[in-house]
Amino acid sequence: MQSKSFYRPVLFFIFYIFCGKIAAQSTHKLWYKQPADYFEETLVLGNGKMGATVFGGVNSDKIYLNDITLWSGEPVNANMNPEAYKNIPAIREALKNENYKLAEELNKKLQGKNAESYAPLGTLEINNFHTGKTSNYYRELDISNAVSKVSYEIDGVKYTREYFVSAPDQIMVIKLTSSQKGALNFDIHSSSLLTSSSELKDNVLALNGVAPIHENEQYSVPLAFLANKERGTRFTSLVKIKSTDGTIVTSDKSLGIKNASEAVIYVSVSTSFNGFDKNPNTEGLDNKAIASDNLNKAFGKTFDKLKQSHITDYQKFHNRVSLDLGKTTAPDLPTDERLLRYADGKEDKNLEILYFQYGRYLLISSSRTLGVPANLQGLWNPYVNPPWSCDYTLNINAQENYWLAENTNLSEMHLPLLGLIKNLSVTGKITAKTFYGVDKGWTAAHNSDIWAMSNPVGQFGKEDPMWACWPLAGAWLSTHIWEHYVFTQDKNYLKNEGYSLMKGAAEFCLGWMVTDKNGNLITSPSTSPENQYLTPDGFVGATLYGGTADLAMIRECFDKTIKASKVLNIDADFRGKLEEALAKLHPYQIGKKGNLQEWYFDWEDQDPRHRHQSQLFGLFPGDHITPSRTPDLAEASKKTLEIKGDETTGWSKGWRINLWARLWDGNRAYKMFRELLRYVDPDGKKTEHPRRGGGTYPNLFDAHPPFQIDGNFGGAAAIAEMLVQSNENEIRLLPALPDAWESGSVKGICARGGFEISLEWDSKKLKTVSVFSKNGGNTMIISGDKRQNISLKKGQKLNIVW
Repeated sequence: MQSKSFYRPVLFFIFYIFCGKIAAQSTHKLWYKQPADYFEETLVLGNGKMGATVFGGVNSDKIYLNDITLWSGEPVNANMNPEAYKNIPAIREALKNENYKLAEELNKKLQGKNAESYAPLGTLEINNFHTGKTSNYYRELDISNAVSKVSYEIDGVKYTREYFVSAPDQIMVIKLTSSQKGALNFDIHSSSLLTSSSELKDNVLALNGVAPIHENEQYSVPLAFLANKERGTRFTSLVKIKSTDGTIVTSDKSLGIKNASEAVIYVSVSTSFNGFDKNPNTEGLDNKAIASDNLNKAFGKTFDKLKQSHITDYQKFHNRVSLDLGKTTAPDLPTDERLLRYADGKEDKNLEILYFQYGRYLLISSSRTLGVPANLQGLWNPYVNPPWSCDYTLNINAQENYWLAENTNLSEMHLPLLGLIKNLSVTGKITAKTFYGVDKGWTAAHNSDIWAMSNPVGQFGKEDPMWACWPLAGAWLSTHIWEHYVFTQDKNYLKNEGYSLMKGAAEFCLGWMVTDKNGNLITSPSTSPENQYLTPDGFVGATLYGGTADLAMIRECFDKTIKASKVLNIDADFRGKLEEALAKLHPYQIGKKGNLQEWYFDWEDQDPRHRHQSQLFGLFPGDHITPSRTPDLAEASKKTLEIKGDETTGWSKGWRINLWARLWDGNRAYKMFRELLRYVDPDGKKTEHPRRGGGTYPNLFDAHPPFQIDGNFGGAAAIAEMLVQSNENEIRLLPALPDAWESGSVKGICARGGFEISLEWDSKKLKTVSVFSKNGGNTMIISGDKRQNISLKKGQKLNIVW
């Protein structure tokens, strides 16, 4: 018989498990024991238009507000450099003569203005009149319902705050409660870094202002000189409080509550932006009226009703996909401590699931405004002078934001990017003619903004061609149109809108290419995004002809446009031109190191470990290089990645994980995925032994560094890519499954052809798979050496025991 001393610790352990004190890590909560001190520690909320960055402070709770349509500038003058194209013959002649230094200088003549900047709207500060010591502080973001919470105790009183940003009601809601009657006392201040003024009227705190007119390089000029009352996008933020037992208190520029037990704060924001081609001042929306209307409608609803409507709307997207990576033994720790533990090599499968779902959360929260996709920081920017203008960088970053849209079952979130592409096709027609002398089609260049700026950047000859002079964004972007179709099978979209955009991108490429000395089609001038070559005589430059990245994107653009033409059974003559040109493209070259050449010649890179790997576009996100169909090119791609190494910036690591997944090397992909989740200190934090470089900040934001959201999206997309890969004819299951994920399941992943996949595996072997067809169709299921052809009708599901 056991003594009582034996049972006591056992019972104690069971009690703690029952109370939730000992548990595995959450797959859906970020939580912390302290408020955020830095932007990279905050918790973010958004409804695809309005964004909120919550610090969760005790005495002062700071909330940054954003509206995705608040940018500097106004509609772009696409005809800004009408005779730029006249320089092209001289550039091509210099390249023909192998005079790369001259070509580099002349290439600067093909430059225009820089992109505009995404602007911060304002800051809301809730000042709590607390006295006493704080204990039991807790802060969380629950991505299963897109709600954030803060709680703490002072002198025996428990205070809580709950935050969400609703898409159905276009409102931010903050509920404050105290466990003791009448203990809530606070006031609210509203301010902005932009030209603005605040006022209080009818118990509504209003902030009205205007975004500046400038290019992104002009921030050294005081804002007073940049603002113009007759120009720029106007903005409004409104704040109102509802309370049942407290007293509303006001001053000239603050709104507050006195002696309440519960209070609900309603925050509404709006701008005058009315489309990429409309002057936001003279043709703008009535931002004050819109903000007021949204506030008044929401104010008439209860907190519970608003919250339920918000959760129902959010979960219809979030709940489509679930992921289980098997048993975990990781302890329950705050997210920042959890990241540090993971960085030390410890197992935490639920952190990996959390990171995947957090990427989906961020896309749902930042990409629901047509024509205005998630930018470099998604939706959340506190800076007047944000990194890289927080714009749309079209040589990888904006596209990487959307790699998870279709395959993680968030097709609706892809639509804002597709809308921007449509806008770019308008300005891009002028860019094609005036900068490149191409009369048909459209194109875009390195950067864009809310005004669909499509010209090559560089401040009219002041910037380096290595990044400023690149005209192939249209070819890359056009492949997103095909991706949307091939995942959704939405033939109406392809017919009525998508195909014409794809055709326009292909037409530009046809008109832009020239013939080399071997009779092959190439681009001239050409650059490989942001990289530089080193010639045998020591010249370092970016301008050349026939860059591999250009031709890879053109291959993909032509291939997908041909397929779209066949699906719609139209444009047979044009299709024939594309097929003929495709056969004449300068072929891929394998260099002396066994790598896939980036340059027309087998030159060295100025930086062999450069963060860009644009020459591998055909492997991913393209699909014309594969281990099965083009083994030599796949092996050369692998060699290129090995030369570059694994150490790189956040977004680049996200891309490389996807590339390794496409090479079916799950363990290498997983190694880099773990490195992507390497803990990085907030940018402004000073520590004795700072952790810097590419990785993940305490709030799971991607560290480029600084914060760029594309790494979050690329990393989340890579998890899906490791589990399911597809093309128009086949679906490959568990193609890059790492040893670490020995058993698990996933539900709701989408595959090309309009299929939705759920599967379960054990001992790294597929056990069961469920295939649902949205529109009916045929495909081949592949896992390991086993293949099975299936044919499904619309709405039919097939369950297979593998």
